[in-house]
Amino acid sequence: MSGSDQAEFSEADEPFDLFDRWMADATASEPNDPNAMALSTVDADGLPNVRMVLLKGVDVRGFVFYTNTESQKGVELLGAGKAAAVFHWKSLHRQVRVRGPVERVTDAEADAYFASRARSSRIGAWASQQSRPLETRFALEKAVAFYTAKYAIGEVPRPPHWTGFRILPTYLEFWHDRPFRLHDRVVFRRERPEGPWTTKERLYP
Repeated sequence: MSGSDQAEFSEADEPFDLFDRWMADATASEPNDPNAMALSTVDADGLPNVRMVLLKGVDVRGFVFYTNTESQKGVELLGAGKAAAVFHWKSLHRQVRVRGPVERVTDAEADAYFASRARSSRIGAWASQQSRPLETRFALEKAVAFYTAKYAIGEVPRPPHWTGFRILPTYLEFWHDRPFRLHDRVVFRRERPEGPWTTKERLYP
């Protein structure tokens, strides 16, 4: 990152615009899945879980990803109603952290994205009982064959248990690597997702 880029990063006043610029840089430089993010949820006992998911949309409302609502993360998202995520772009030495409540996307949004997926992925959404015990690999292949035959003609509809979630950030932190661990960190905060960003400050590395 050049000196002028560094100044732009630390002086930015709007976090979503800054995220868009960083995502564009990551798309140009990361060899695989620049939209990958580690998603953290908590179960009913407060024990955290984390896994990688793919960001499928971002705007001023928040960060969208899709999943099976009957999966472990789906159950935890619906139960706790909040989540955190982190993007790490190794090629750029950058990281973004996101925290906030979550909401389900609309049926229209979920339908549109599901229809854009490869047909085999849509079949897989029906065949996989995500996060539940799988007795043998053959059982999964059998389920794929069943739904392939069932939806051999016409469109594959979206399963009722498959939808998207939007993280509505109240906390957005941007991190850039610097020599000797003297990194740059800038965090934006607001009290509620629909409100204005009320605080921007640097953090010690």
